[in-house]
Amino acid sequence: MSYKSPIDTEQRIPSGQGWLALSPIIVFLLLYVAVSIILDDFYKMPIAVALVVASMWAVAIYRSRPLMDRIETFSRAAGHFNILYMIWVFILAGAFASVAKEIGAIDATVNLTLRFFPPQFVVPTLFFAACFISLSVGTSVGTVVALTPLAIEIAQMVDANIAFYVAVVLGGAFFGDNLSFISDTTIAATRSQGCNMADKFKANLWIALPAAIITLGAYIFMGQDTPAISLAKESDYFLIIPYIVVLATAIAGINVTIVLSLGIFSALVMGMINGVSLMDMASFAGVGIDGMGDLIIITLLAAGMLGLIKAAGGIQFLLQGLTARISGRRGAQAILALLVGIVNLCTANNTVAIITVGGISRDISERYGIDPRKSASILDSASCVVQCLIPYGAQTLLATSLAGISPAAPFPYLYYPWALAGMIILSIVFLFPRRLN
Repeated sequence: MSYKSPIDTEQRIPSGQGWLALSPIIVFLLLYVAVSIILDDFYKMPIAVALVVASMWAVAIYRSRPLMDRIETFSRAAGHFNILYMIWVFILAGAFASVAKEIGAIDATVNLTLRFFPPQFVVPTLFFAACFISLSVGTSVGTVVALTPLAIEIAQMVDANIAFYVAVVLGGAFFGDNLSFISDTTIAATRSQGCNMADKFKANLWIALPAAIITLGAYIFMGQDTPAISLAKESDYFLIIPYIVVLATAIAGINVTIVLSLGIFSALVMGMINGVSLMDMASFAGVGIDGMGDLIIITLLAAGMLGLIKAAGGIQFLLQGLTARISGRRGAQAILALLVGIVNLCTANNTVAIITVGGISRDISERYGIDPRKSASILDSASCVVQCLIPYGAQTLLATSLAGISPAAPFPYLYYPWALAGMIILSIVFLFPRRLN
């Protein structure tokens, strides 16, 4: 007997219309990912160009509305509060990273870190720090902002692959995003599935912790080849204060915009103490903000395109297709992971993806006897896997923009999300954890 989802009571999206509505994301992936793979160079095809073409295609195929209405739909999605808030974070992050670097805060922090940890433990320490900070902060974006500049500087000092070090930070950032009690994804998953955060944390620990341990073990093994690092010069260690301010306020759970604002202010104070003029630091901040320009354009284009996909019925078509045939508890859990993963692919926001499929996922869970703590864990974990792997996710775009590398460059080194995906599959196949009490 096939499961009848609540979608069946709504207007059904015909197959042709549904696939056409989804075609902009296919156009984008073909233009950016496929072309880059064929050329074996992810720098040849700019992601912004691929998004412009896909966005134009999205406007062209949404033919049920006049042209100006289609453009308005695109603009409303691009100008959504969450998108503009994200842009504020990007702007502040660019300013902070640039000022902190130019006054010597990053050099001082890296030098201090390398004095405490042997070279072979730098990579696992960076991953562990990202896991800890993101677990405390509850936001992967905040973790990326705090640690990416340090990761870049360390990679340059050891003459290593910057994309690899950026991937280390990204993986650790999503570990905390997946488990933290104050994470948006945790709140969305637990509320939509009707369980409390502590119980969901226990269920999620069986999936996320082994994945993190496996990844940490891989980094420890890989770090054995890290060469000895000779520090070029002594640093004024009081310059690490801006980073202490950022980390301390982030761990305290303060809003990321306030965290970055305090970081910028403390960097300005440290710069003046160190003899840097205010006008010079204003120039540094301006360079950092300008460096976020491409990232902001990409974010607006992606949001607008995905808004058109949703308006044309693409998300509705996905939901009705995936919930059409479900058999057994394992099949139902697999559908939950696929639902949130594919919707996340189309929205580039794991919290939005969880909220979108939350009601349907709860109905499926009740129909097939899935513990709400397990369903919440699957939704949270699967959405984090996809969000970490897509090159147009906010976290990846921010990290790679700070590093000055292609958004696809970290992909081959993202070990944690693949380990997490493996643990999700095992948890579905072997139906663990069996005891959640």
